Amino acid sequence: MAKKSRTPTPPRKIQAPQRRAETRRKRTPEEKRTLYFAIAFAASGIAAIAIVLLVLSLFGGKSSSAKSFDDANLVGLQTGPAPWNAGVDHLPDRLKPLGVHALGAEGEVVHIHQHMDIYVDGKHIRVPTGVGIYDGQFLTELHTHDSSGIMHLESPKKATFTLGQFFGVWGVRLTDECIGGYCRPKTPWRLYIDGVEYKGDPSQLTLKKHQELAFVIGKAPKNVPSSYRFPAGV
Repeated sequence: MAKKSRTPTPPRKIQAPQRRAETRRKRTPEEKRTLYFAIAFAASGIAAIAIVLLVLSLFGGKSSSAKSFDDANLVGLQTGPAPWNAGVDHLPDRLKPLGVHALGAEGEVVHIHQHMDIYVDGKHIRVPTGVGIYDGQFLTELHTHDSSGIMHLESPKKATFTLGQFFGVWGVRLTDECIGGYCRPKTPWRLYIDGVEYKGDPSQLTLKKHQELAFVIGKAPKNVPSSYRFPAGV
């Protein structure tokens, strides 16, 4: 008698593992406040970094000669009353502290001009010829060619310069309190830019094209100039 074959057992169904659902615990009000402040703090930090990077991108890459300097390092400053001479006697000694240079020719990369008027008790004081020009040997980026009051800013490279640097080249003291020998509060004085009184530190004023700068020391003149008619091409 033939042996009866055994029917194989059908394979068992294998159930895929199920992910155990976790019950999400509700945060307490204190935890919510802590999370909120943490997110706010992180966001403020990111915003601060973005602002710093923006400022650096706008100003950090620009070549600039404008700088702060200590008047004590400037040799031969005139600290008496006007009028003041061109101040060239010690000009070579003031170049490095001021961040200006001895040039063999006028620069052309930056070539702009300003005009300056100075009044002492209503009397007009001229800016002298030859400021920033040393005995025919060199000139600086900041100089004058005549006594018209026109200031020449002519640099061979892209840079910005301040009124304080011009006065440093001129060899006349200029600070937030004093111009030459006139110091507040004993002698009141003001600076006007295009006819508008300037309230900041005049030594930090950035020089720009065709500014009309007017210093009024003591008694004011009848009219403070608000503009200047520059010659053609200047």
